[in-house]
Amino acid sequence: MPNSQLLDRSRAVLAVIDVQPAFVDKLALADRAPLVARIAWLMRVARAMDIPMLAMGEDLAGNGPPVAEVLAELPPGCPVHDKRVFGLAGQPDILAALRATGRDQPVLVGLETDVCVAQSALGLLAEGFGVTVVSDATGAPGACRAAGLARIAAAGASVLTVKSVYYDWLRDLETLAAIKPRIGAALPPGLTL
Repeated sequence: MPNSQLLDRSRAVLAVIDVQPAFVDKLALADRAPLVARIAWLMRVARAMDIPMLAMGEDLAGNGPPVAEVLAELPPGCPVHDKRVFGLAGQPDILAALRATGRDQPVLVGLETDVCVAQSALGLLAEGFGVTVVSDATGAPGACRAAGLARIAAAGASVLTVKSVYYDWLRDLETLAAIKPRIGAALPPGLTL
């Protein structure tokens, strides 16, 4: 029997939350590009492994669409949901889209760690999902990121790194060989595999 503590790519869905200029620009300048690059890279990995994605932006009319790097990695036909609540589980159309994937392991990336990512994680836990938040693919200004991750972990969600998620999804060298050409050799700054 497989270890239930490992992520299973056949059960995973990548939720990309509010990676919009209005939120990215709140981060320290040095943190912005590396965070967006890690999120975009994990999206590329998800696409290569046929892991569905759920993309959303908070108040798209007011805050604008997700950043170009995120839009470029979305699979064809993947909509960007206009999120009108902080926790995605509180918006019926987004929760329905998540359920429609048939996946029960949402993996959350995006902004802001202590608000929309945390409320999404807590709401999805309450809905019975096995939630993972990717610590180095979420962001919030100052100490808010660490506080958000602590709250998420205390609630019972898994908190993993981009590297951990990648290797959980891979599981073996055969899969690595199959997807490596699809994701390319370039890694985001600061990511070592």
